[in-house]
Amino acid sequence: QVQLVESGGGSVQAGGSLTLSCEASQNTFSKTAMGWYRQAPGKQRELLATAPRGSDIAYTDTMKGRITVSKDTARDSMVLHMRNLKPEDTAVYYCNAVPPVYSWGRGTEVIVSS
Repeated sequence: QVQLVESGGGSVQAGGSLTLSCEASQNTFSKTAMGWYRQAPGKQRELLATAPRGSDIAYTDTMKGRITVSKDTARDSMVLHMRNLKPEDTAVYYCNAVPPVYSWGRGTEVIVSS
């Protein structure tokens, strides 16, 4: 069973930056496209970016221009660099396949204060 572990969340003021990490198991990144998601309080989980196996990272409009994703297939991991954070970015951030076929990890919480 694939294990997904997110880390790096915390509290930051608006305009700040944060870097999140995702670690998978069983060579997941070499097998499937992976993505970053988030779920804000009271809202549905949404996709932020897709890291395909052999193509460029694709970003959705949600945080486009304020995030950068990089992956390390050899280490079965990826990071999410976030900048110019806004209070509406407050959410729990997750990684999973795209589409999300694996059990969700616990996520990592990001709180952005104004």
